[in-house]
Amino acid sequence: MSADHPAETDNVDALIRRCLKGDQLAWEAIVRQYRRKVFNVAYKFVGKHDEAEDLTQDIFLKIFKSLETFDRRANFQTWLISVSRNLCIDHYRSMRREHDAVTHDVDVVTLAQPSSVDSPQLQLERRDRVALLRAALDKLAPSLRMAVMLRDIQELSYQEIAERLGVPEGTVKSRINRGRTELARQIARLRERQDAAIRTGVTG
Repeated sequence: MSADHPAETDNVDALIRRCLKGDQLAWEAIVRQYRRKVFNVAYKFVGKHDEAEDLTQDIFLKIFKSLETFDRRANFQTWLISVSRNLCIDHYRSMRREHDAVTHDVDVVTLAQPSSVDSPQLQLERRDRVALLRAALDKLAPSLRMAVMLRDIQELSYQEIAERLGVPEGTVKSRINRGRTELARQIARLRERQDAAIRTGVTG
């Protein structure tokens, strides 16, 4: 049955009326009904399942907040998809800005750390760690990288990060946990490659 079918349209209209009265179950029913369509829109923009899941959650949160602006004479699915696409475009632009800021943020924080009293060997080791960290961060998805940077480098609270990124605190915590796990994995992988290159150079 398509969303244009009168019976389904009436059902959605009833769910929207209930949502506007604070009925959480009605909202959950709408999410279940349209989640796959919104996810498909998100996935086309980001191309990664986990990131599309996060984006889908963000989209539904923003749709819920703007539900009262929906003109119920219009088709809900058409409005939903249009809003989803616009939010995905905003997300893409935001991620581009965050990507451009990542290298700058890392440089400002980490390159300011070396002290003139450190020995040349310590300074070299620190530069190596910075390069390794930057390379590992570059391999993270933009949403995970930004969450980790804001928490572990800029030391913002979960609430501050949620407000800055416009997502729930639960999403922030999830991204940070996933980002830290992936960052550790990437660092270990890069170190293995460096060690292998050194061994090859020694034995070669």
